[in-house]
Amino acid sequence: MKAPHENNGMSRRRFLTLAGGTAGAATLAAMGMAPGWGENRAAFDPDNMDQKTHQTDVLVIGGGMAGLFAAVKAHDAGARVVVLSKGRLGASGQTPFAKGIFAFDAREAGMSLDAFVAEVSRSALGTNNPVYTRQMAEHSAARVAELRDWGFFDSPLCNKAFSRPMEARGIPLIERVMVTHLIEHEGRIAGAAGFTLDDGHLIQVSAKSVVLCTGAGGFKPNGFPICDLTHDGTVMAYRIGAKVTGKEWNDGHPGQAQNPAACFDGWHGMFERKPDVTGVDVRHDLGVELNYVAYTKGAPLPPGPPDRLLGRLDGGPSRPRGFDRPHGPPPPGGGWLTGGPIHRPPLPGADGGAGGGPGGDKGPPGMRGAPVGGSSAGMAIHKSEGLVPINDRCESNIPGLYAAGDALGSYMAGAIYTQIGSSLAGSAVQGAVAGEAAAGYSRGVPMPSVPADKLAQVENEMLAPLRREAGYGPAWVTQTLQGVMIPNFVLYIKKESMLNAALAYIEELRDHHLPMLCAGDLHELRLAHETANMILSAEMKLRASLMRKESRCSHFRIDYPEMDDANWQAWINIHQGADGQMRLEKQPFDRWPA
Repeated sequence: MKAPHENNGMSRRRFLTLAGGTAGAATLAAMGMAPGWGENRAAFDPDNMDQKTHQTDVLVIGGGMAGLFAAVKAHDAGARVVVLSKGRLGASGQTPFAKGIFAFDAREAGMSLDAFVAEVSRSALGTNNPVYTRQMAEHSAARVAELRDWGFFDSPLCNKAFSRPMEARGIPLIERVMVTHLIEHEGRIAGAAGFTLDDGHLIQVSAKSVVLCTGAGGFKPNGFPICDLTHDGTVMAYRIGAKVTGKEWNDGHPGQAQNPAACFDGWHGMFERKPDVTGVDVRHDLGVELNYVAYTKGAPLPPGPPDRLLGRLDGGPSRPRGFDRPHGPPPPGGGWLTGGPIHRPPLPGADGGAGGGPGGDKGPPGMRGAPVGGSSAGMAIHKSEGLVPINDRCESNIPGLYAAGDALGSYMAGAIYTQIGSSLAGSAVQGAVAGEAAAGYSRGVPMPSVPADKLAQVENEMLAPLRREAGYGPAWVTQTLQGVMIPNFVLYIKKESMLNAALAYIEELRDHHLPMLCAGDLHELRLAHETANMILSAEMKLRASLMRKESRCSHFRIDYPEMDDANWQAWINIHQGADGQMRLEKQPFDRWPA
């Protein structure tokens, strides 16, 4: 036995060399690079994957509120329908989190439909599309009635209620599918392709029309239930020529400073609540006031809702006249309005309805305790980003391609929260509209026949990370992306120098790291595609934020703090040019795209 001080004759230099190598290996592991200097040791053979093909009139991608109504209404309009969902029907994305749905009733509200639309437009500072605002309100009660018949309001969970109309109609549903490609052929949509996450089948669907109900997305932030949403639908559509809008706006839901990553705990019973119906209360909420205070004061705010943010902040974001009352962010699930006055029932752990967060702090779920920003980083205000509609039928500029809910940049409520519960109502209404429109379109076109070489190219692109011999793991690239994009002084409190600095990093990820993403199994293959989508979404956000040289609603430029109506009564649309470069253009608020 050797004495404790013996080292087998190893010199200090040799010991430090080996120790450094061990540390280096740990660093490589953190970067997602396997031992062997980035060697990708795939545990899954992409050449042994079975392929399953389907044909349908209408392909619905997404299993949330918009996807449900798109599928049901397309079927009821006489179309064959197939639904692909990344998760479980009604149990992934943001649908399980949304607990309030808006139903417009003019008598109860004491407000006409015209007056409601005008008030939303005033709060949104012109950023809303009044056609979609009106459509949501006009059809909201009918969608709520159908949900009530299906049992939506009887349980905190959506799956059983969503399954009832799907099963009654025999609509095929394929869950746990990562769709990676939309397929375009001869100038119109032709279907989609992806792979199953559990058994590793390739899925290819030929379709006359496609309805994207894929939700919004973020940069996989902690503390908010959007971690499985990564703008997949938006980026897939962008890559085949669809126009995208709304990337400069920001959702401002905060988490809590105490255990900020504990999403379930931090939202204090939200997931366990049954849904309910909200009434009219037009607001101007969830902008960047909290972010501005944190940026300028350098200290966390005291616990509770931000009622102390009264009126206009010196040098910071402002509210339109008449909306100065300090609502703070809306209750994340809504459901506390019955038309007119606010009624707040006791919350879990509350005493007398005061709210029972840690330390007895008051406030709605998710808003109690000291707030911390960035919990929804990468997502814009609901309905303000996604595919650009060319009309009131949720149709994109790609013939046969439709979108609904948070996948459609309808600007239903503009670039700020104006009505609690309108997001879920908008998803239901737009899903129904898009489903009916897609069914009508599919009656007039033949089933597309995509050449085999094009399908082979799609398959090769889909499986490339599995076949790559070396490269970067998606987890490490995602962490790098988060470090660049999530800081308050990049994403929320914007100025040209920092936006350009962040863009330089994102361009490096796009040009060098994205082409080298590798995957060892199906889980990492999903992550690789999600990471690629987030990189392109980040580039869109930065370029749109640089282009909009003003501050309005949920977009705040500290170097352009005022609203500029002379130059910026317009949305920003983004598309991919013939040279593959990202192109940005203005669309005036009062016009459909050219």
